[in-house]
Amino acid sequence: MTHILRIDASARRAGSVSRDLTDQIITQMGAATVTTRDLATGIPLLEEAWIGANFTPADQRTPEQAATLALSDTLVAEIKAADTLVIGVPIYNFGVPAALKAWVDQVARAGVTFQYSETGPKGLLEGKRAVLVIASGGTESGSDIDFATNYMRHVLGFIGITAIDVVTADRLMVDADAAMKTAQDQIGALAA
Repeated sequence: MTHILRIDASARRAGSVSRDLTDQIITQMGAATVTTRDLATGIPLLEEAWIGANFTPADQRTPEQAATLALSDTLVAEIKAADTLVIGVPIYNFGVPAALKAWVDQVARAGVTFQYSETGPKGLLEGKRAVLVIASGGTESGSDIDFATNYMRHVLGFIGITAIDVVTADRLMVDADAAMKTAQDQIGALAA
């Protein structure tokens, strides 16, 4: 059975290209289970209490520290339960939306989703697939001014997810028809 974790990072619910394309991908994949995490509802930023709780060994955390990490634990559990992540990534001001960066901060945890070794960091969430749905008004995906696509590839690889497909609907304000045709072609080429 396929379990997809859908992550929507667009602040727009209606008229969002990344959400619409994500819908299409999930329909095409025909997953048995889809868990949705809508980041537009808000993800807390890291603060001092979170850092302190995260770096306290789990068996020594106070009830307050455990409560501070509860959302992070839930977000990590969602990734662990999924076979595939489908992440809608609109490019805002050349990078990822702040809510998506906050999600990354909540899930990139030493000893939980990655660990350090003599040879460097090693991701602990191997054997999963990710599909990034990149949408932008003017930024060309993969260009020198696209700080979102490679960032997301790197972050996912850092936590062990290296099988990554990218669907792009970029430069929508320049040529929407061409951008959407490219995205449709890429969706059609995705193996379920």
